[in-house]
Amino acid sequence: MPAPDVLPADTLLYVDGVTVDFDGFKALNSLSLYLGKGELRTIIGPNGAGKTTMMDVITGKTRPTSGTVLYEGSVDLTRKAEEEIARLGIGRKFQKPTVFEALSVRDNLELASLGGQKLGVLLTMRTKEETRERIDTVLETIGLAGRRAVLAGSLSHGEKQWLEIGMLLIQDPKLILLDEPVAGMTDADTEKTAELILRLKGQHTVVVVEHDMHFVETLAAKTTVLHEGRVLAEGSVAAVRADPTVIEVYLGRS
Repeated sequence: MPAPDVLPADTLLYVDGVTVDFDGFKALNSLSLYLGKGELRTIIGPNGAGKTTMMDVITGKTRPTSGTVLYEGSVDLTRKAEEEIARLGIGRKFQKPTVFEALSVRDNLELASLGGQKLGVLLTMRTKEETRERIDTVLETIGLAGRRAVLAGSLSHGEKQWLEIGMLLIQDPKLILLDEPVAGMTDADTEKTAELILRLKGQHTVVVVEHDMHFVETLAAKTTVLHEGRVLAEGSVAAVRADPTVIEVYLGRS
């Protein structure tokens, strides 16, 4: 996908000509795309297309061989450490939930609210009442208000996924990256997860990497198809589903 001459004014993230070369294998090959503020975007593509590497670059886990990743217009994330990027308001949820199972749902959120800061620093920024109100709001958002006192280890797989999303939300990120959020979920939990993600749209920029095309269709968001480290197609779900090249390299054999 060629870089646009002029980016939209509401652009939050611009990936510009990013290449990641692992000893001759280009996991990303001059990848360019941009995300708007409050946008919901789904990313699809075959295994090895570069989806995970793209998220690794955005979050600072992997340094690109070339290219830039501009955040809020001027901050080049390729020059930042993972911890700095997280503090800038970028949160990532991996496919497998990583919650603190010996703690309650509420305690998981309270711990996440520290955001890597020491408790004393946090309390100078936010009162206990403000923290409690924030936790209550997040619990309502993720549908676990009635489970706040339950140990996280006793939650269902779907509930653990929602809790981990809540642990991102408690830090009020501007950009949320979700890696296959409905993998292993029941149909009912998948539906609830779609409802949750749609509620986040507009308040946060949300990127969902997913293989479940039914789930992607439910979200009905602008969809980017990656293949061999670059953008193969982009548009509505219906448009990419009808694209002959996308059918050939991905959907026709999925």
